[in-house]
Amino acid sequence: MKQLLAALVAGLLFGAGIALSGMINPAKVLNFFDVAGTWDPSLAFVMGGGLAVAALGYRLLFGAREKPFFAERFQLPTRSDLDPQLIGGAAVFGIGWGIAGFCPGAAIPALGLGYAETVMFLASLIAGILVAKSLKRRFFAAG
Repeated sequence: MKQLLAALVAGLLFGAGIALSGMINPAKVLNFFDVAGTWDPSLAFVMGGGLAVAALGYRLLFGAREKPFFAERFQLPTRSDLDPQLIGGAAVFGIGWGIAGFCPGAAIPALGLGYAETVMFLASLIAGILVAKSLKRRFFAAG
């Protein structure tokens, strides 16, 4: 129960930050990417602020605790190589973000605005995830 409550609080805080920063507005995000036109650099400050808070949090958390509050151990990635799946996924993510003006994290809180475009984006995102999983099983099966 503690883990669910922690996840709820973290999700609400994240959603509020996304909404407050304007990242639920695809036009604002697309203007951030339009460096040669109507560039809006404000999201760089949002990302920089998030990075600074995360870096400080990681430094304090890993320096002060042997394990997380609600788990037996920290679950950190063990791989550090850049494989084709990672690079391809990052490219598809970036292209989709640039085309739609949404990243998945911002689209979920944007559902509260009630726009059909947000629902269509999330439905397409879920369809893309299912297609990617199917392709991964077919072409990258462990063996």
